[in-house]
Amino acid sequence: MSTLAQLGSAALSVLQPVSLLLMIAGVAIGIIFGSIPGLSASMAVALMLPLTFSMNASLGMNVLVAVYIGGISGGLISAILLNMPGTASSIATTFDGYPMAQKGEAMRALGIGIVFSFLGSIFSFIILTFCAPMLANVALKFTPIENFGICFFALTMVAILSSGNMIKGLLAGMLGLVFAMVGMAPIDGTPRFTFGNSELMAGFDTLTTLIGIFAVSDILISAETIGKGVETIPVKKVKGFGFSPKEFVSWLPGALRSALIGTGIGILPGIGGSTSGMLSYVTAKNMSKHPETFGQGEPEGIVATECANNATIGGAMIPLLVLGIPGDGVTAMMLGGFLIHGLSTGPLLFVKNADVVYGIFAACMICGLIMLIVEWSCIKGFVKVLKIPKYILMPLILVLCAVGAYATNNRIFDVQSIMIFGIIGYFFHKVKLPTTPFVLCFLIGKLTEQYLRRGLMMYKTFGAFFKRPIFDVFFFIAIAVLAWSVFKEIRASRKKAA
Repeated sequence: MSTLAQLGSAALSVLQPVSLLLMIAGVAIGIIFGSIPGLSASMAVALMLPLTFSMNASLGMNVLVAVYIGGISGGLISAILLNMPGTASSIATTFDGYPMAQKGEAMRALGIGIVFSFLGSIFSFIILTFCAPMLANVALKFTPIENFGICFFALTMVAILSSGNMIKGLLAGMLGLVFAMVGMAPIDGTPRFTFGNSELMAGFDTLTTLIGIFAVSDILISAETIGKGVETIPVKKVKGFGFSPKEFVSWLPGALRSALIGTGIGILPGIGGSTSGMLSYVTAKNMSKHPETFGQGEPEGIVATECANNATIGGAMIPLLVLGIPGDGVTAMMLGGFLIHGLSTGPLLFVKNADVVYGIFAACMICGLIMLIVEWSCIKGFVKVLKIPKYILMPLILVLCAVGAYATNNRIFDVQSIMIFGIIGYFFHKVKLPTTPFVLCFLIGKLTEQYLRRGLMMYKTFGAFFKRPIFDVFFFIAIAVLAWSVFKEIRASRKKAA
């Protein structure tokens, strides 16, 4: 039976009333968890896992897929409306989504994010359905050395993000690397920068750091203006999804590029949606004809990050299904779901349980459409958050941040951490240091060190890395990006001086 015939047969099974209702509920639950900082997609899947015990294997896995898709997409809601990335994947959405909301374009920003989340996920699901075994074989060729090359390349994006003020950008990036090194070192477990505090042994959690640097700092900044001006943000009404067919067509090339980046990063285990979103955002800024508008409410920024982070879903499913290797935290939870239902992931899954596999493929497509419908139907309800006066909204957000931070690891230290990073973010705002390089280096720094040390354990010397062609490509592109950025900065400073 051909792939299309098996997919069609699986779709008929997935569209049964009970299955459809459970998937709608799963997507809705995922969106709720994704939109609340601290309650991530992986937490939603973990909580839903016991509820699938009584279901058959196909239905149980379809429900988990629905929660996964809803959880990743739901992060854009709080990222745009409140400057709080609900999930780590939505970090870059805040860069342009929140400024658009502050200008009264919240509905337009949400519309753009929802549509391109849907397109990014559908693109990756098509790749998952028709190219999974082939791409899984490519992923097997990636060792820690190739992964280090990708992370090193991502780190050099700081130079692009810092264009216009390279010194401040690099300073912010270096501070991000410093905070990323707090805790036990990878591989050998040596404590670093803990100062005898046992709470720091595990380092700073990614999500609590992001909540502090974005949400809590914004609360502190907003507190200065309460009582001095407009207490609510006006919301402009839009038709449809808030953009014209002409704009949609002009954004498609960037969306395709971001979807490819997201799918590619998703296939590589351990890197994740936060990296793909940031990398796509920086790439979009670098290739734009008007890069200076990024960070000030540029729709292309939302297109890039939302396409990429949702495309990561399909990419992460490829090594899970074909190789039995989870691509990120959520697929690690889903691996538990397979084991619970007596399924072993890997090549034999396609032979022994083809009905389950193609059921998952069909469920991915259908859940993507459900996500689009559910989020769009609730968009007017989402933006009502902005009508709440700031003196009421800000304390509520702070409480929500604290609850979300505590829920991440059940540690009071994480609640303290959001306040620490909130003050750091506030300080950055006052001295006009960019937060984007800080966040990028904090996220990528840990991975870069981990893969570097693993590579050195394998090959003993750094020079041996250059015997790997894939590493060479990423390394020399990174060097070229750095050289070009420095050249542009020098040229711009000379023009300014003249």
